Amino acid sequence: MPITEVVSNAKDLTLTVIGDYAVPVERLWDAHVDPRQLERFWGPVEWPATFIRHEVAVGGESQYYMTGPDGTKAHGWFRFTAVEPLKRFALIDGFGDATGAPDPAMPTMEMVFTFQSTATGSRVQNVTTFPSVEAMEQLVNMGMVDGIKSAMSQTDAVLADLASFAAGRATEAQLLSDTQVRVSRVIRGSAEQVWRAHHDAGLLQQWLTGPDGWTMPVCRVANKVGDHYRYEWAQVDGTQRFGFEGELLELAAPYRAVTTERMADTEGPSTRNELTLTPVAGGTLMSLVITYPTKELRDMILGTGMTTGMETSYARLESVLKAA
Repeated sequence: MPITEVVSNAKDLTLTVIGDYAVPVERLWDAHVDPRQLERFWGPVEWPATFIRHEVAVGGESQYYMTGPDGTKAHGWFRFTAVEPLKRFALIDGFGDATGAPDPAMPTMEMVFTFQSTATGSRVQNVTTFPSVEAMEQLVNMGMVDGIKSAMSQTDAVLADLASFAAGRATEAQLLSDTQVRVSRVIRGSAEQVWRAHHDAGLLQQWLTGPDGWTMPVCRVANKVGDHYRYEWAQVDGTQRFGFEGELLELAAPYRAVTTERMADTEGPSTRNELTLTPVAGGTLMSLVITYPTKELRDMILGTGMTTGMETSYARLESVLKAA
């Protein structure tokens, strides 16, 4: 059990949990900012978590749900109020309703996570502050302490699993729900570099070209909310051509952009694409959560070899960044 101390203070309305681990502080930090890793120890053993959004930046938000043994889903959310990389982050933690939206009937809590190096590795301290005695009693009676202990019992295994999250792994797709997929890859480069590569037309035309033999003759970028973008690709021999278009819905440089996407010049349904960039060891974690209008369309697109084509482009992006 990695937890070394759990202290409840009714006078200060706080619950303090401390965990010590035999890994560098950078490894412990990454496990909390990478949604692929965090969801493996945020929920209790019997209630594993799935993160559909996780942005560790001031003003950033997270959305997740935990799935019980009988399939019941319990939703939650974060809103980050402070972030000091490798040192601390603070957030508001709340419950969600059946749609994932904040549930006004349930209390919210303030959480501060502090990370530090130790003689044997690293330590994380989580101080939760409750809004009232009643809220503290309600959540403790719901099994909050036991839930935290169960969840954190899984942390050591995640920290030991370096291979699953390291830079150098190919692009991977994870099913989040019947209509959602998270595409992930660590790209060797800073978040600012990777962000610019996604929003500069000249750079996009160097790397977002898919398999060899294709070019990107049209690259109209959306750089403010409400703008529309259009990308077109063509085979060098002129035999094939296609494109995508959409609208920029949200923008928070250099870590979040949300767009719609559909085949160019069609009236077909759009997907919702949520791009998140997170600095991690070895580079920048690129997470792209795609929401499809139907499960059938999701499965059809995945069946085309989408991630293979994306990997070709992301590998090329790394080459572009290295050359720059």
